[in-house]
Amino acid sequence: MEFEGKIWKSRKDKYWLVEVPSLDVMTQGTSQKNAMHMIVDAVKELLMGYFPKESIDQLDIVVIDHKKGKIAISANDSKLLLALSLRRQRTKSGATVREVAERLGSKSPNSYSSYERGEKSFSIDSYEKLITAVNPKEHPRLRIA
Repeated sequence: MEFEGKIWKSRKDKYWLVEVPSLDVMTQGTSQKNAMHMIVDAVKELLMGYFPKESIDQLDIVVIDHKKGKIAISANDSKLLLALSLRRQRTKSGATVREVAERLGSKSPNSYSSYERGEKSFSIDSYEKLITAVNPKEHPRLRIA
């Protein structure tokens, strides 16, 4: 599974910009290669803010260059990236855990928050339902590789 992103050279300066909207993360680098390295660092830093260090130490994040300005982020533990996506999109939308749980028809915010904590595995179909409840205005782009 891959989260789609894009990479392009800034028109204003010499930097390369890279963005992964599903993870709500963007960074830059002095070259295309450097920008791809920087997005891995940015994703790891985000993950370290949410998950135990030992989980992150075991995580291999890879950037795939699909050419023509398209990239993808993948990891050996997709569950953590999916959980990060849910959390980042919920924060972006301004929704609370309780509001998301209610949109999912649950009375318990804990049932939903376990997804954001990376404690529950879920299918792609479940992810689509969760992400729609989290941020109905966004439609993150996933690729099944």
